[in-house]
Amino acid sequence: MNYSLKGMHALVCGSSKGIGKASAITLAAMGAHVTLSARNEATLVDAMNQLDTSVGQQHAFLIADFSKPVELKEIIRYRLKTQSFQILVNNTGGPAAGTITDANEEQFISAFQNHLLCNHILATNLIDGMKAASYGRIINIISTSVKVPLRGLGVSNTIRAAVASWAKTLSNELAVHGITVNNVLPGATATERLSEIIRHKALRTHTEQAHIEREMLDEIPMNRFANPMEVAAAVGFLASPSASYITGINIPVDGGRTGCL
Repeated sequence: MNYSLKGMHALVCGSSKGIGKASAITLAAMGAHVTLSARNEATLVDAMNQLDTSVGQQHAFLIADFSKPVELKEIIRYRLKTQSFQILVNNTGGPAAGTITDANEEQFISAFQNHLLCNHILATNLIDGMKAASYGRIINIISTSVKVPLRGLGVSNTIRAAVASWAKTLSNELAVHGITVNNVLPGATATERLSEIIRHKALRTHTEQAHIEREMLDEIPMNRFANPMEVAAAVGFLASPSASYITGINIPVDGGRTGCL
């Protein structure tokens, strides 16, 4: 099987920490030139310095704020004047935890912009370069909530499902060009996002964080949280030449938690 990405250029969003950073590390280890993207320059530089350069890769970063989609479009179009990408990993921090009945209109609009709209801006601007290279991989980091909605994540459940439907539609349109579009669905993963969810639920229910964590672990057959690198392994496979006939699917990486096939 061919897992080499030598000579390929990958854009990995939300890559200064968590699953995004793990994905950047994985793709670089597979030989790709990686461009990281996030809001904070210091954390981007730190992450970039951790990437493999053993086969001559040249890594870079883009400072971009997904709450400003118009600016994002300008930034990516400027970069595309000198650099095309064959791999895109769409990933950004999830909406704040909370019930859907407590959510306001602004929260839905913000989540729609940060996730679906920015994913669309990046994908549609990178497509021409993928076609020219006869190689394209669009991988979206979403959530297992697209299969089974998660309690207490009302806005996130809504937006994640929208992104999954967008990705499936895009996969059908791009398949003829050999460009694949797939979704990786992380379960509970040891990241700052998970810690935030646990803290929020503990405060809302007046419960100890350790108790909330134990309840979450009890729902996972493997009885542990994922390491971000375990999620990144799925990203690496989908980005590889060996995944050329896999498109339009959702891959849960959740230790068996999701209660459906």
